[in-house]
Amino acid sequence: MDLVPALEEPLRQPLKSVLGPATAKVMAEHLGLLTVGDLLHHYPRRYEERGQLTHLADLPMDEHVTVVAQVADARLHTFASAKAPRGKGQRLEVTITDGSGRLQLVFFGAGVHKPHKELLPGTRAMFAGKVSVFNRRLQLAHPAYELLRGDPEESVETWAGALIPIYPATAKLESWKIGKAIQTVLPTAQEAVDPLPDTLREGRGLVPLPEALLKIHRPHTKADIEDARSRLKWDEAFVLQVALARRRHADAQLPAVPRKPAPDGLLTAFDARLPFTLTDGQQRVSREIFDDLATDHPMHRLLQGEVGSGKTMVALRAMLAVVDAGGQAAMLAPTEVLAQQHHRSIVEMMGELAEGGMLGGAEQATKVVLLTGSMGAAARRHALLDLTTGEAGIVIGTHALIEDKVQFHDLGLVVVDEQHRFGVEQRDALRGKGKQPPHLLVMTATPIPRTVAMTVFGDLETSVLDQLPAGRSPIASHVVPAADKPHFLSRAWERVREEVENGHQAYVVCPRIGDEEDDPKKSARKKSPEDEAEKRPPLAVLDVADQLTKGPLQGLRVEVLHGRMHPDDKDAVMRRFAAGETHVLVATTVIEVGVNVPNATAMVIMDADRFGVSQLHQLRGRVGRGSAPGLCLLVTEMPEASPARQRLGAVASTLDGFELSRIDLEQRREGDVLGQAQSGARTSLKVLAVIEDEEIIAQAREEATAVVANDPELTHLPALRTALDALLDEEREQYLEKG
Repeated sequence: MDLVPALEEPLRQPLKSVLGPATAKVMAEHLGLLTVGDLLHHYPRRYEERGQLTHLADLPMDEHVTVVAQVADARLHTFASAKAPRGKGQRLEVTITDGSGRLQLVFFGAGVHKPHKELLPGTRAMFAGKVSVFNRRLQLAHPAYELLRGDPEESVETWAGALIPIYPATAKLESWKIGKAIQTVLPTAQEAVDPLPDTLREGRGLVPLPEALLKIHRPHTKADIEDARSRLKWDEAFVLQVALARRRHADAQLPAVPRKPAPDGLLTAFDARLPFTLTDGQQRVSREIFDDLATDHPMHRLLQGEVGSGKTMVALRAMLAVVDAGGQAAMLAPTEVLAQQHHRSIVEMMGELAEGGMLGGAEQATKVVLLTGSMGAAARRHALLDLTTGEAGIVIGTHALIEDKVQFHDLGLVVVDEQHRFGVEQRDALRGKGKQPPHLLVMTATPIPRTVAMTVFGDLETSVLDQLPAGRSPIASHVVPAADKPHFLSRAWERVREEVENGHQAYVVCPRIGDEEDDPKKSARKKSPEDEAEKRPPLAVLDVADQLTKGPLQGLRVEVLHGRMHPDDKDAVMRRFAAGETHVLVATTVIEVGVNVPNATAMVIMDADRFGVSQLHQLRGRVGRGSAPGLCLLVTEMPEASPARQRLGAVASTLDGFELSRIDLEQRREGDVLGQAQSGARTSLKVLAVIEDEEIIAQAREEATAVVANDPELTHLPALRTALDALLDEEREQYLEKG
């Protein structure tokens, strides 16, 4: 179908440009705006009001006002200042009057030239600015003004009451220039094709798209802005939900082998040897999963749960059920450390049930193999053979599992751990390994608010584990302000010693490894004000470990762990720590997910302000996994009033991951949450706020599901199809891609 020519017109063309070539170039390079349509969808961030017309006699302090007055006199003064030491500084003072009173306007520096030429005595104009006091007199500094050449009352009212759109701008292109460019192309908004079906739009009382575009860029009233935003939010929510609904619909059409566990098979034997009972939550979620596995189309389920809520146990039982039913199960982990850890803990939990085909293996046993990129050739060959023959019922690995060489006998279930490290393509590649599409279970320990789950994982059904297993201990968290109160940091190291003396272990987490060469690109990157406030680079594992062994933790066995170590060395370090041979592990965030050492009770996170809220919550979940209480100390040098300190305060104040994920989301750009950082400025969400607009997203999901059920190919909705193609082309179907 043809796209709408007027809106598809490039802003910059060799022969004629819609805008000046220089402006079009800046828009393309700095704002990602290439076509007339892109520009029309570059919405104002907020609106300024010039303020109601005010008489000079009644000017309120500190408010934006608009006055209509006549210039009484104008004087240019020169003065000396730090910037202009030789008396070359210039200040223009203009006195205006409207008959009811007088007011002084001031302009400084280069800003004096234009008003000095234009604001001659006797000139009438409208002036807008913020009222301040200088030398006990009211004044407006650098006011905006518009000369009144005739005197139509209407133009005064219109100018004063107008809502001035303020656009997301760049240093190269100010908001008012963007505004002018948009006014140039605004007439083409009439040709915008409306993606919303008429019945939906009329049923929800939404204005047509051309009207919404006019109202958002040239509103006459605040109600206009409200109308436009409501409508444009619906566009974003609905088109995204249609994309997800079509993916769900397509997946539901795929055939799958139903996998029902044998009555007295591997799963029954495993449950019988468990030394504890499953929580109600684990049992409920397991039932949901088993129901899905029994159907003849593939399960697509997201299992989200608090750190330590026992997701691995639920996933393992699902894998055993599939093995029972004659299939194989693969668990995909984001890192080798985590794959090895999962393999170790699953083999331990299963005992002789993991020794299929070996002496001493139980009758129902299967084989559990590990497959990672760094394995030796012989071990790898062996693992691949076990998968091809079906000898191995369960395989745990990194993305090495996705490689072409890996063949399964009968892949029935794929479990993806920590979804945000795996994209849709990787999920699909692994699913392609089955004779028929396998069932899919995605696990994440980052609690996700309901709306984000509907938006990011909208092609998956969701199960939530929000109950901690019995015997888990609470974790006490405290902020340690190292700069304000250095003795707090000394006390933190004493606490680590006390934990070790009581037979426990501790983690110390740092943001950096410490053997990096300085990357010129990184240092050239623009720093945030908080980074600027703290000039030093983030603390590094190698430096901190060295300082601790020579200083406050002298005499304790301290080891380091980071991502650039050889996999065998990493594994050896983790084994020693798990066995209790190491007292303190100084690590990067490689320990963030899945590492399970119940004897580790304390964690000190250095430069905690350098980590995100969800990441801190993840890290903290590595302690308090046994019966002894956990302690997490968040060390920071940030000042008390800074946003970073407030963020750390929020993490210390609650263990509720869902609450923290809301805080995290409110503090970050929505685009990051939706995995859109890779598309730069062009996030598909411009007006929709995932947390605030929960209701719209839920309603859009319902509407989208109904539309796709009736017309999966959108044959009768060509305009919606066009909008969808634009979204999918722009995001390359990666709005589900997380990281």
